[in-house]
Amino acid sequence: MKTTTMKMMGVRVVAAGALAAMAFATTGCDKLRARDQLNKGVQAYKASRFEQAVEHFKNANQLDPNLTVAKLYLATACVAQYVPGGDSPNNLQLANCAIDEYKVVLDADKGNKNTQLLSLKGLASLYFNMKKFDEAKEYDKKAIDVDPNDPENYYSVAVIDWTQSYVPRMEARQRLGLKPDDPIKDKKVCEEIKEKNQDRVKEGIDMLEKAISLRKDYDDAMAYLNLMYRERADIQCGDAAARAADLKLADDMVAKTMETKKAKAEKANEQHGIVLDPNAK
Repeated sequence: MKTTTMKMMGVRVVAAGALAAMAFATTGCDKLRARDQLNKGVQAYKASRFEQAVEHFKNANQLDPNLTVAKLYLATACVAQYVPGGDSPNNLQLANCAIDEYKVVLDADKGNKNTQLLSLKGLASLYFNMKKFDEAKEYDKKAIDVDPNDPENYYSVAVIDWTQSYVPRMEARQRLGLKPDDPIKDKKVCEEIKEKNQDRVKEGIDMLEKAISLRKDYDDAMAYLNLMYRERADIQCGDAAARAADLKLADDMVAKTMETKKAKAEKANEQHGIVLDPNAK
């Protein structure tokens, strides 16, 4: 009886071991199939067959939920089909597809700086294109927290600040029938715009100055700094000297931007060489 019992226990152990081995083998096969689907998705993406790429990446996610790169690729493939500003159900579905995948990566892969940054920047860019500027700025600032030495994150925040400042100011100027260089002389209107814009303008200038300090030849940031100085000039509200000083800073920044662009172009020509027309005289 004892021998029979021991034999039965042995059979159960062997069966349990076999089941575990089968489960391990199935898991391994699923991971291999997930990689195959990932590779097929990449090939479809490179060939601009984005709908096919999405399906392959979804399959990869289902086969291996821990395959983070498949989630990032899926988000990228959805973004590739998204039309900025479009509000059709299909377009919004594509946006939400990318948002969901980026957020899953943020939650699941917190120890990986690279995937965190890719997801944060992806979300910021997508929200910006959806004209959800507050959300875009939120994720740009989170990207700054992860990598404070990347000038592009500061630049992105400043672009949003300028966009949010420019629209109400220009609407007010149009209502007053002002020319581009005319100051806003209506004190009440100017103070209303100042209340709306002054924090954004200050933040935008600070962000752009930080971006330029990190990248000395950041001509795009210089161009926007010129614009932000003009935003500040328009909310000086009766302080002619302060307005003139801001406009002078803006003009100086235009000149610096042009000089920087010229220097970068000359450097590029030196590095790559200039092909001259052999027929030129």
